[in-house]
Amino acid sequence: MSYREGRFWQPDVTVATIVVEGGRLLMVEESVGGRLVINQPAGHLEPDESLRDAALRETLEETGWDVRLTAFVGAYQWKAPVQPDGSGGRHYLRFAFAAEPERHHAGRALDEGIVQALWMTPAQLQARSAEHRSPLVWQVVADYLGGRRHSLDLLQHSVAPEAL
Repeated sequence: MSYREGRFWQPDVTVATIVVEGGRLLMVEESVGGRLVINQPAGHLEPDESLRDAALRETLEETGWDVRLTAFVGAYQWKAPVQPDGSGGRHYLRFAFAAEPERHHAGRALDEGIVQALWMTPAQLQARSAEHRSPLVWQVVADYLGGRRHSLDLLQHSVAPEAL
């Protein structure tokens, strides 16, 4: 698709959160297309939502944890491969954040499709790379472990003033 052809295109905008405590990463095991995969707490940006708010919401919905964002790790692009049945091929723009856990809501129901939240060491996560939802799962963790941190002030959210 191209704008020159008069077609509108936009990527799927997502957020992901790298939550770290005691050297372990908070991950989710989820069912996607009949397959169990591992991902960070992650999901789609909703209308009128800031990227920061989306990261906090998705982390709570998928893990039951309230977290405090500490840094912006980076922005990542990935195009999913097209599957034999013609599905897939979506283009994702992922904004990744670092966070610290604050409070766990143990009785909270997790989002549909989430099997469990689990704490993993980086070595455990890397050993299960065949189960990662996308290559971005490890890329974001590797960047975080490599020290990539940016100020949260890099991200601005402006809302249009209400019509008079």
